[in-house]
Amino acid sequence: MLLGYTFLQVLWWMLVFFAFIIWFWLLITVFADIFRRHDASGWVKTLWIIFIIILPFLGVFIYLIAEHDGMADRNQKQMQAQQQATDAYIQSVAGSGGAAAEIEKAKGLLDSGAISQEEFDAIKAKALAS
Repeated sequence: MLLGYTFLQVLWWMLVFFAFIIWFWLLITVFADIFRRHDASGWVKTLWIIFIIILPFLGVFIYLIAEHDGMADRNQKQMQAQQQATDAYIQSVAGSGGAAAEIEKAKGLLDSGAISQEEFDAIKAKALAS
């Protein structure tokens, strides 16, 4: 016994503490999903919130059982939208690839006959100057 607590009491309090954290995580996740839904009216959202407030454990578990497919779809759509926004931002910041990319494009145009050697030299000089 250390400071009046047995090992089993410490394990029990750790289990209760982590269960408490998991419960709040589930509660926040369910509330976030309720407010994020676009397919439900305000009345439906209000009824879910009242149900969860009045019967918290039962309400959360019933919501998870009833809406698990919708929650997964909404999470996946949100992650895809965030990924697309991130990709678009990275592409906008990355630019054209620098002088080497411009020279490579110009070389392709020269090889295809779309531009002349003089135009290629001008593009190359401009790319190297900047």
